[in-house]
Amino acid sequence: MKISIIDPADPRILDYIGLRDHQLRRQRESPGGDLAGVFIAEGALVVERALLAGYRLKSLLIDATRGEPIPAMVPPDVPHYFAGPDVVLEVTGIHLHRGLISVFYRKELPYPEEVLAAARRIVVLENVTNPTNLGVIVRAAAGLGMDGLLLDPRSCDPLYRRSLRVAMGEAFALPHARINRLPMGLDPVRRAGFRIAALTPDATATPIDQIVIPPDEKFAILLGAEGPGLSDAALAAVDERVVIPMQNGVDSLNVGSAAAVAFYALTRR
Repeated sequence: MKISIIDPADPRILDYIGLRDHQLRRQRESPGGDLAGVFIAEGALVVERALLAGYRLKSLLIDATRGEPIPAMVPPDVPHYFAGPDVVLEVTGIHLHRGLISVFYRKELPYPEEVLAAARRIVVLENVTNPTNLGVIVRAAAGLGMDGLLLDPRSCDPLYRRSLRVAMGEAFALPHARINRLPMGLDPVRRAGFRIAALTPDATATPIDQIVIPPDEKFAILLGAEGPGLSDAALAAVDERVVIPMQNGVDSLNVGSAAAVAFYALTRR
């Protein structure tokens, strides 16, 4: 359904207002907000992966100068809003470098116990609030064989637009759930029989390549925010602490890079 948009205030595209304002979008898309129950997906690849994962598409906003075809998987009855680059920029606050952006309806999140029941290698995040870092972590987790992701209440949304873009839509393939604030949030992980390790830059921790994980053992790796790292309470609640050994006076890696190294070390065995 092709619809031309010439007015940035057209009420049919209100879903797309202020995409660059992270705080505004978080308020609008959170429970109780006017956009609760939807998320934004940017680019044809992310749209296709959302559709393949069974998410229901609400609408598309397309740069009228886009030369590439609309993904064939897009249902023809979904509104296709075409607007010039100036209108798109005024509405969204961003340049559509991929020429296409969309609104999808969310699915109900599973309980942590559901994610844990089908997993052997789990990522647990505490206070990871940077969407780019989260996107890197999600893509690495999906690509390196992790089975699921658990996020504390302060960590950002895997389906936030920037996170999805960085992760190339891999959040759709990685089961995820919300847990309580740590250390309480680790209770279901422990009840499910997981051994829990915290990744830390502390040089006295066990080098991660020396960790021995029997094939039948369930293992969870806990990651904290860029800079402050894990809370003292979280570190005190784990079974062990592990470190990626560093050289040349470098004390640590970016949390996304560290996550990829850790996932490889934990799954290659």
